[in-house]
Amino acid sequence: MTKAAPAPQSVPARAASAVPPEQRALIGLTGGIGSGKSTVADLFVARGAGLVDTDAIAHQLTAPQGGAMAAIRDAFGVRVIAANGALDRAAMRALAFSDPAARHRLEAILHPLIHRQTESEIEAARSAAPYVIVAVPLLFETRVWATRVDRILIVDCPVELQIERTTERSGLARLQVEAIIAAQVTRADRIAGANDIIDNSGGRDALEAQVEELHRRYLTLRSSSGAPPG
Repeated sequence: MTKAAPAPQSVPARAASAVPPEQRALIGLTGGIGSGKSTVADLFVARGAGLVDTDAIAHQLTAPQGGAMAAIRDAFGVRVIAANGALDRAAMRALAFSDPAARHRLEAILHPLIHRQTESEIEAARSAAPYVIVAVPLLFETRVWATRVDRILIVDCPVELQIERTTERSGLARLQVEAIIAAQVTRADRIAGANDIIDNSGGRDALEAQVEELHRRYLTLRSSSGAPPG
């Protein structure tokens, strides 16, 4: 686990600009709900990293006129479509958690579309940044990206802190958050499968120091062309 240390001056992104784009590392970023993945991703971007966010891509695909909406309407009907034509995420979440078959149908629609868009965005990000953070909330659950990235980085914190942050941020009831956590890979399994770990149970200074340390390491990392991380 990366330990907090006094934050050194950030290394400029241009330090790794000599690395050919196709050899610039891909870092798979994941963590449980409420762990702070978005905050960590933003800190890497502030240091010059590229970012491809699969959750943001999923939101684009399920927005009004999004590329997945026609197939979702055909599969589930208007009950999961909001008034503006976007996916009604609350309705879809309730259906998916009550009916595993419905969740699998949704995944069969979304995952191929997300994968294609993610690969396209990775190519663009690699041409402009020394390494790329690929944020995948369900990296371990889907397994597709676990063997595509060069390093797996998890953002970790105690489960109780996950619940506290998520209920405050989203307004979801505690039982709903607990159900989401129960459906995800366990904290222990994420830790066991990670190459790098950021502990986000402390303050901002500790978080910044850990990101800075990993940023310096990732600047020198070259891609293994999709081989499983070691």
